[in-house]
Amino acid sequence: MKKLIKKICKFIGKIILFFDRILVTPVMKLVLKITDFFKNSGKGLENFLTNKSSLLIISLLIAFLAFYKLDKDSSIMMNSYAERLYGEPVKAIYNEEAYVIEGLPKTADVVLVGNKSNIYLAKQYPTKGISVDLRELSVGTHKVQLKYSQSFSFIDYTIDPSYVTVVIYDKVSGTREINYEILHRESLDSKLDITDVTLSKTEVTIKGNEQTLAKVGYVKALIDLNNLVSPKAGQVSLKNCNLVAYDNDGKVVDVEILPKTVDAELTLSSSSKTVPIKVMPLNGTKLALGYAISALTPSSNSIDVYGSEENLAKIEFIPVYVDINGVSENKTYSVNIEKPTGVRDLSLKTVTVDLKVTKESQVEIPDIRIIHQNLNPNLSVTTASKEDVITSVIVKGSEEALKNLDSSKITASIDLTKYTSPGEYEVDVVAGGEDVRLSYEPKTTKVKVTITKK
Repeated sequence: MKKLIKKICKFIGKIILFFDRILVTPVMKLVLKITDFFKNSGKGLENFLTNKSSLLIISLLIAFLAFYKLDKDSSIMMNSYAERLYGEPVKAIYNEEAYVIEGLPKTADVVLVGNKSNIYLAKQYPTKGISVDLRELSVGTHKVQLKYSQSFSFIDYTIDPSYVTVVIYDKVSGTREINYEILHRESLDSKLDITDVTLSKTEVTIKGNEQTLAKVGYVKALIDLNNLVSPKAGQVSLKNCNLVAYDNDGKVVDVEILPKTVDAELTLSSSSKTVPIKVMPLNGTKLALGYAISALTPSSNSIDVYGSEENLAKIEFIPVYVDINGVSENKTYSVNIEKPTGVRDLSLKTVTVDLKVTKESQVEIPDIRIIHQNLNPNLSVTTASKEDVITSVIVKGSEEALKNLDSSKITASIDLTKYTSPGEYEVDVVAGGEDVRLSYEPKTTKVKVTITKK
């Protein structure tokens, strides 16, 4: 316990010595100098200043004032607070009808410094934001200072960046025709099609500096189908479609466009066509040896197809493929129906196919002429012998399908697509027919042809 008391007394003694050295002794020296200065000024003042009690009071008073000053400064430092305001908009003040400004950032950061409560209050009051006054500047390049309009004078601020380099150009104007772009087409009912678009304006005025205007290749009206409310077939309107200028590479060019928006009138139609579903074996797949297809029956024989009238005219049926590889008994398939190119929607997404199998039979169909297909129009083809012109085709399938076989629908052909230069070639023969339940094999598997220039 005694050791602890000694340590405390020693610590207090160090504190007293510290204040004596740092505060009391310098103050006493100052008082003595003042005493020397005024010792001839009057006996009363000399007696007052040389009195020990007076010196002690003056020393304590000066020490108190010094302590108060230090405490106030430290309090200010401790209460100092900074907050960054990100992305404050920057506004340029200039003659917008005559000039174009480049290089000015759209936003800048503001750092507010002060008491935390004052900063909180300052943020509640509206300001004019960051601005730069360019009204006194002429065409050319200038370094300018950004300024922030603050509500309270006791808040300090800095702007990042505080200085920027801007280029002032004379403003010129030109005209461009408007075309359009459909946005979010996938949001439109898949059974609807846009058959016509009419804009309220066909031409707009663009303004900017001469170099920028020269980059503008075209102006588009952006027609956003997300803005349509419950669209139906017929005429629908979209107001205030934004206009955007692009260069010839499709990049946006920052110019002023007058007007900024146009209206669009859309004609929506719902074109459809009913076509048969045609079930076929997947390419390269065959039933088990000795078996034939008795029937391939879909759960629906027809389907409604939606699309443009031009695309619908090209569609005669919708194919559905089933994998029959190695199958030797009846089987049921559930098949997803794929949309052909140009088709927007189908009335059915899946179909069930019943496969019936039976024992395989075959017949031979003679005298099928071999057709030449896809020959380059600048070339001609001849064959070496009669066997290269006429072949027999072995047709395999169920007895029922073979009884109803129409031999006039059987074909044999050679594909000359890849033979583009004169010469003698041996080409594969392919046989086929309309009934997908049957398989077709030519007895002549290859033919010799001679290709020459016309």
